[in-house]
Amino acid sequence: MRNTRRTLICAVATVGALTSVAACGGGSDSSASGTGGAGGTYTFWDPYPQFDGSSAWGKLVSKCGTDAGVKVKRTAMDTTDLGNKALLAAQQGNAPDVMLVDNPVVSTLVEAGILNKTSDLGLDTKPIQKNILGAGEIDGASYGVPIGANTLALYYNKKVLTAAGVDPASVKDWNSLTAALKKVKAAGKKGITFSAINTEEGSFQFLPWFWGAGGDLTELDSAKGVAALSLWKGWVDDGLAPKDVLQNTQTTSWQEFATGDYAFGENGTWQLGNADKAGFEYGVISIPGQSGGAAPVPTGGEFVTVPVQKDSGRYDATKKIVTCLTSSANLLATDTTLAYVAPTAAVQTEQVKANPELKPWVDAVAAARGRTSGGLGTKYPTISQPMWTAVQSALSGGQSPQAALDTAQKAADKGGS
Repeated sequence: MRNTRRTLICAVATVGALTSVAACGGGSDSSASGTGGAGGTYTFWDPYPQFDGSSAWGKLVSKCGTDAGVKVKRTAMDTTDLGNKALLAAQQGNAPDVMLVDNPVVSTLVEAGILNKTSDLGLDTKPIQKNILGAGEIDGASYGVPIGANTLALYYNKKVLTAAGVDPASVKDWNSLTAALKKVKAAGKKGITFSAINTEEGSFQFLPWFWGAGGDLTELDSAKGVAALSLWKGWVDDGLAPKDVLQNTQTTSWQEFATGDYAFGENGTWQLGNADKAGFEYGVISIPGQSGGAAPVPTGGEFVTVPVQKDSGRYDATKKIVTCLTSSANLLATDTTLAYVAPTAAVQTEQVKANPELKPWVDAVAAARGRTSGGLGTKYPTISQPMWTAVQSALSGGQSPQAALDTAQKAADKGGS
């Protein structure tokens, strides 16, 4: 793989935000400094521009700085923008002290030599669920502490399924799901909506079906991958899913489900608040594997990371800030705000106790995989882009699923170009 700054910046840009947030301008004053944690200003970047300084999140960041004996200057920006600026700032020697990044970006930043190992900083990652932590591990070393995780499942409209005579408990594999969709269509309603857009969101939504067939990201054109793409194509061709899945983001896909006309909507943990406002009774089930059981789903969510600094004396205060942000008490509040599943079993238990509706999501996260796990690292973006391109080509009728994935594999072999 090419190992240049330009390639790495493109890789970061490829792995965009998985939830819709508004971009926020403004840079970070990285010239302010503190020495050895004794006062001074520490810079902090995060991808949560939807939360200003008066929000619970903004106040927590500020408090964690105060508790560490320093002032935190927080800058919030779009996920992709954050990744790009992180690379440039590191190149210029003024990276922020603490940075939250989308989990697939961690490996790219590590390859660029930007991030510290958590073990070198003395950060404790033992309580973290292994599959969640794995999204930020490279060659067995951890480079960040997850703030939480989100993932995908199937929301369903109880009224629509009842009218069609479908018991959601009967949906156990692909055949039973397709049979349910046909019953719903015959009853005059719509089947399933999802996002197949030509961005990372499209890959994120396709992965449960790809993995649910036993697919391997290093072999996009295997019979298992073809089976997954054929399933989606069959739904679109048969009118069980709308043709606009090709343009749907996860937000617009949710808006379709929220009309009340659809039986199922593939979407994430972050839609729970909107689900409660939808005006109809809903439920959640795991995305089924081809032959049964819950399909592996991709983990979303961010990692608290510590960029490399010229002044190593800054790490003492930085460690205190990170430890504060990821403590059990603060994780519970933060993950409740973000509608994330906490990365530790202890906090997950507290979340479910407070909100039993989170139980299916905790189970889904337990079975989830990091997109860059399994040694893929920075290869993931060069696989993901050809994959979402193949989905677009097949669903639009440009190529058969087999031909589209053959093309995708050739592109992935060349580095995604």
